[in-house]
Amino acid sequence: MGGKDGRKRELAADAPAEGTKLTRKDYEAELKRLHGELVALQEWAKTTGAKICIIFEGRDTAGKGGTIKAIMERVSPRVFRVVALPAPTEREKTQMYAQRYLPHLPAGGEIVIFDRSWYNRAGVERVMGFCTEEQAVKFLDTIAAVEKAIVESGVILLKYWLEVSEEEQTRRIEQRIRDPRKIWKLSPMDLKSYSRWYDYSRARDAMFAASDTPWAPWYVADSNDKRRARLNIISHLLSKIPYGAIKREKVKLPQRQKPHGYEEPEDIRHHVPDVF
Repeated sequence: MGGKDGRKRELAADAPAEGTKLTRKDYEAELKRLHGELVALQEWAKTTGAKICIIFEGRDTAGKGGTIKAIMERVSPRVFRVVALPAPTEREKTQMYAQRYLPHLPAGGEIVIFDRSWYNRAGVERVMGFCTEEQAVKFLDTIAAVEKAIVESGVILLKYWLEVSEEEQTRRIEQRIRDPRKIWKLSPMDLKSYSRWYDYSRARDAMFAASDTPWAPWYVADSNDKRRARLNIISHLLSKIPYGAIKREKVKLPQRQKPHGYEEPEDIRHHVPDVF
């Protein structure tokens, strides 16, 4: 596969020119190729015992869920695992803040994706008043050291912030309001968060200042164009991991056994009607 540098050139070879319209056909063709690379990454991680952790953060409607879905579409959920924790229990509220996330970090041969992470404390909890300002500042003072320990344990840690404009966020939220297929995505908390754009901007800036480190930098992706954002993020994360091709034995189908008198039953009691 040409080594790490060769792979980077390969991943960028078919990228659309800036400013051109990315058609669905072009998007699906590029995503298909990247899916093949994600499977190669998966097999490499299984073989080498690599530990990979990917964090996705961003404003509401920024496209985190769609990006994660695009990553997960063709890989094994036994290797790639998505973690999206619910609100903390009363017991978890008394723990060190990052503690409930730590058991979900990857073991050897695993790739864990956090759909929101310990950075909830720096974002939604701080802005919406679910923690005190003192708690938020204390978190930001310590999280860089926690992540350094994670990285020094052998975990490849990648952190992505999906950035969406005010206008595009408004368009997407209004679309959720109108579309019965998407209304479930809109919560009362989303509406409250929508009104606090600049509070979130300040919280994001403080988070970057405290936790954009040499060992765990933040990577910002423009997500106004969801298709481009997905391709850009997948290409980037592949470029940041030194995976390579794993040699596999050639697959040959075995001969199927003889029926030895078996006959299919004529009457199936419960059959799904052929409506279509």
